[in-house]
Amino acid sequence: MELKILDEKGNCTNKKIEFNDNIFLKKSYNHPLHLEIKRFLSAQRQGTHKSKERGELSGSTKKLHRQKGTGGSRKGDIKNPIFRGGGRVFGPKPRKYFIKINKHTKNIVRKFLIEQKLVHHKVMILEDFKLNVPKTKFILNLLKSLRLENKKSLMVIGETNTNLYLSSRNLRNFKLLSVNELDCFSLINFPYIIFSENSIHRIYQFLSI
Repeated sequence: MELKILDEKGNCTNKKIEFNDNIFLKKSYNHPLHLEIKRFLSAQRQGTHKSKERGELSGSTKKLHRQKGTGGSRKGDIKNPIFRGGGRVFGPKPRKYFIKINKHTKNIVRKFLIEQKLVHHKVMILEDFKLNVPKTKFILNLLKSLRLENKKSLMVIGETNTNLYLSSRNLRNFKLLSVNELDCFSLINFPYIIFSENSIHRIYQFLSI
């Protein structure tokens, strides 16, 4: 598979990138994909939820009435969970929702998603360019020249670029990530992927796993 490298105006350059079809996976990895997406979304949860039990409430510990002879149930003190304002039984406690997945499984899923983008022609490669000052209009013109102005797209660059980040952070359907920040959720959440020229060598390493 051969892809042409585009310039800032969406025109083809003389440079080309060739992907060897022999390194592509020959089967789907839907279950590992499910596990990785579940792991990513679970890791986003704060897990700071907390409810008070009866021992953590402030209030009198005096027994409301005698144990027997009233015809009613045994109630204990006012902090009993059966009362409004009482403690909660088996309530939520702070916890971590992190799920461990093997590193090899993560790499396989990432490789599978990149290959699916390549097979369905959802990948574009952009030659390297410099942006000296933050300018959102530059990113808008770039997306317009690539015919992606109204489509969700993800741009992957080789190294973190502050000016590019500041130029694109206000755009609704666009996200900028470096290769080190690339995650499977972003790959599956954005239909179109734009790789910069200096990130291709790292991406090819992902595909060569």
